[in-house]
Amino acid sequence: MKSSVSPCPVPFEQQPLNEYQELKESWFFRWATLDLPPYIRKLLWLWGWSWLLAGPIAAASFPPAKHPAQFALTGMAGAALFLSLVLIRLYLGWTYIQSRLFNATIFYEESGWYDGQLWAKPPEMLAQDRLVVTYQIQPILKRLTQTFGVLAIALIVGTLAWQLL
Repeated sequence: MKSSVSPCPVPFEQQPLNEYQELKESWFFRWATLDLPPYIRKLLWLWGWSWLLAGPIAAASFPPAKHPAQFALTGMAGAALFLSLVLIRLYLGWTYIQSRLFNATIFYEESGWYDGQLWAKPPEMLAQDRLVVTYQIQPILKRLTQTFGVLAIALIVGTLAWQLL
């Protein structure tokens, strides 16, 4: 009996499932796959360290001795901006892998940027890749989207608090 799976001409490191594995194991992108408490700790840790950049800028605009509330709100917003950039990078990386896995064709480079090719996935590979998207990547993207929502709510609350000052 002959298998319907054709040999894959896509180089190993450009195959979507292997790209997914590499992303999942990378130091940075693995953050989004952590359980909820460690994930929140990482984000809070990053937000806290972002104060090293946001704090002096906020202090230059609003001296903490004269305007402590404005200083705190501006510093928090600045640190949240850096956190947002990191979250956007996480989201874009996971979205890229999602599209590579979900698409029925794979764009790949044979030997360089000048000779790209398209390869149609066999139905078995496409089904497997789409299962990975459904059960592995979509929950990650949902978590990142929810994180953006929490961050947006925090910024709205900060804006309202600013209006009350």
